[in-house]
Formats: sequence, C-alpha cells, structure tokens
Amino acid sequence: MTRHCVSGRAPSVRVLLHRSSRALGSDPEARWIVAHATGMRAGDLAARRDVSVPGAVSNAVQDMVDRRLTGEPLQYVLGTWAFRTLELRVDRRALIPRPESEQVVAAALDELRAQAPRVPEGSPLVAVDLGTGSGAIALSLASEWDPRAPLEVWATDVSPGALELVEENLADLARHHPEAARRVRVAPGSWFDALAPDLAGQVRLVVSNPPYVSGSEWEELDPEVRDYEPFGALVPGPTGFEAIEVLLSGARRWLAPGGSLVVELAPGQAAQASNRATELGYVEPEVLDDLAGRRRMLVARSPGR
Repeated sequence: MTRHCVSGRAPSVRVLLHRSSRALGSDPEARWIVAHATGMRAGDLAARRDVSVPGAVSNAVQDMVDRRLTGEPLQYVLGTWAFRTLELRVDRRALIPRPESEQVVAAALDELRAQAPRVPEGSPLVAVDLGTGSGAIALSLASEWDPRAPLEVWATDVSPGALELVEENLADLARHHPEAARRVRVAPGSWFDALAPDLAGQVRLVVSNPPYVSGSEWEELDPEVRDYEPFGALVPGPTGFEAIEVLLSGARRWLAPGGSLVVELAPGQAAQASNRATELGYVEPEVLDDLAGRRRMLVARSPGR
C-alpha cells in the first residue's frame, strides 16, 4: 500500500534517500528516484541532504518506489532516460533504449561520414531508422550530425503508440536543438512500406534495432522485460530472425550504390546475418562488437560507389 506524507515535519533529502534505499535494497536506484522527484542532479544529492522537500515530492518518491517494487523497470518509473547526448521520454509504448543501441548509433555515424563525400554538393544524405521506437537512433543521428552537412532522417514505426512517443521526443528536441529536429521526418508503416517511393535507390543509410528475440527465448526473459516492454518490439516471429531477414532483403532496393545497412542483432545471430548478407550481394559484411565484446551489429554495404 502506498504511504503518503500527510502531516508533520517535511522530510529531508537524507530521509527520502534512506527510506527509498531501504525499501528498494539499492542505493543507486534510490538516488535516481529522489533526484528525479526533487529535480536535483543525482550527483548533487549528497551536498543537499539536509534540504527539506514538500509533501508532494515525498509522495511522488513513494509512488515511484511502489511502482519499482512491483517490478516495473526503473526507466519507465522515471519516465525519461539518457541515451548518448539525449534525455528521452520512455514508457511502455516502446523499448527502453539500451547501451548496445548507443553503439549502433556510433557505427551508423561512421557509415554516414564515409557516405558524405559521395553525395552531390547541396544534396542531403538520407538516413532511415526503421522501427524507431522511442526515436533514440533517429534523433541521435540528427542531433550529433555535423550541422554544416545536409541530412534527412526518416523515423518510421508500425506502432501508433511508438509514433506518438517519438513525436513527443522530437518536440523536446525541437525546443533545445531546432536545427536537428528539422532534419527528422516521422512516418507510419511497416519497415520499408513507410518510405516515400522516390527514396528508392537514394538512401545512404538504413539503420535499425529490430525485434530479434525468438518465441522460446521470450519465455525465458527477465520479467522486467517480458511483462512490461512491448512484445512486438521484442519478438518478430518464432525464430527471432524474421525482421532481420526483412531488412536484409528489402534494403538493397532502397540503398544508393555503396549505401550502408547497420542492424542490431543478438550475438547468436551474427553468423547467420553475415552469411545471408553475402548471399544477397552485399559487399564485405562485417559484424561489430559491443563494448562488452559481444557480436552485436551487422554492417553491410550495397555494391557500387
């Protein structure tokens, strides 16, 4: 049952941290929650432990602790989460952005930089983030790209809820980085169906963090993932390879000569994805490791220059 502060002396930051840490069994999570509720930076809490907080803030902390104790992921409890240079809204409409996808962005930016000299002066590089979810990849590309070079980023998804979320994150980006936000176009649709027909053969980068969990693997996922994150963003079909196959098979039509495909995958899918890319005629597909040394993303390029 939720306990609210309804009377008596206003609690201090120190008290909120102690209560929350004891309930959660986690000092770091307690700091995240108290910082979020108070509007302070987590690193500043220690210096402000004796600051009293209003009852409404104390109640908000308790509500978040209660939600976390039910098993709801911390990111959803907080409602926002850091991803590279961005602070994104996150909730059950889309997957929680993860560090592995931050590495996908790094690889995608490398590919865009390699593509830039091949584009006629004044023409934009076109990148598409298929299955954008919260918009983490698309908005990162738009915000981290060299402002002197034209770039057009398509953020697509088949989920209406995900599209609402990416629009909210795009609106936040527009308030802080309007030039970057103007680079982004949000479009509904399943994979390549969302793209304008005249983009065929013009796209310099296709990037995606697709669903890649098999049906049997889903049953074994941590309940924090299985019970809260959207099933369709995790599981594409019985084998877990179905969405990767769609991306590999479909990208050739849309990529410009020499264009790049960057796809996040599970380590156990790396060999299959690389072999399939070779079968489909991609040039020298390679699998890159994440920061933990796991084979985590496929980079493949269409023939030509």
